[in-house]
Amino acid sequence: MNGLAARINDALPQTQCTRCGYPDCASYAQAVADGEAGINQCPPGGAEGIDRLARLTGRAPLPLDPECGVEGPRAMAVIDEAWCIGCTLCLDACPTDAIVGVNKRMHTVIEAHCTGCELCIPVCPVDCISLEVETLGRTGWQAWSAEQAASARRRYEVHGKHRNTDARLVETAPKAETPQDAGARKRAIVEAALARARAASQQRPPAAKP
Repeated sequence: MNGLAARINDALPQTQCTRCGYPDCASYAQAVADGEAGINQCPPGGAEGIDRLARLTGRAPLPLDPECGVEGPRAMAVIDEAWCIGCTLCLDACPTDAIVGVNKRMHTVIEAHCTGCELCIPVCPVDCISLEVETLGRTGWQAWSAEQAASARRRYEVHGKHRNTDARLVETAPKAETPQDAGARKRAIVEAALARARAASQQRPPAAKP
């Protein structure tokens, strides 16, 4: 990330919501710095965020791109505990590890860590996650703070390290044996044992005749 991209990234709200069309805030910042993305693609930053990027890049302010969404109050994800099946899909989807839970057990959201990115909602197979408005009447940077952005950024970086580690473990772990593989292995063992028995019998000297 070059100097301009780093400054742009510092000016973003770090919700990691991907509504800009990029996988995270840093990728969007690099695209803006490279002239590949507009300065008006971040709904969480809103109009103030666009002004910030305009000052950094020297570009003229633009209205928020409607294809990326609309500026609105910050929301928080809420899990309906009665419907949660503990599938853990939302744990991977959450960019700031704001959801806690274990397999087949109820999950819950830590309010202080939720950025309202909405990424957990589409992955839930039982639609037990909804959004509740947290900052009624306040939108964009009026509904967010530099401290919250810094915290979200740190948590996202840690989340990324965890995911990379998990991916490496999956790649290096031995593959689970399917029933077909297990059957083939057993047949190979039996066939090898029979082959050894036949070879041993052929090597025995013939029995002496009385």
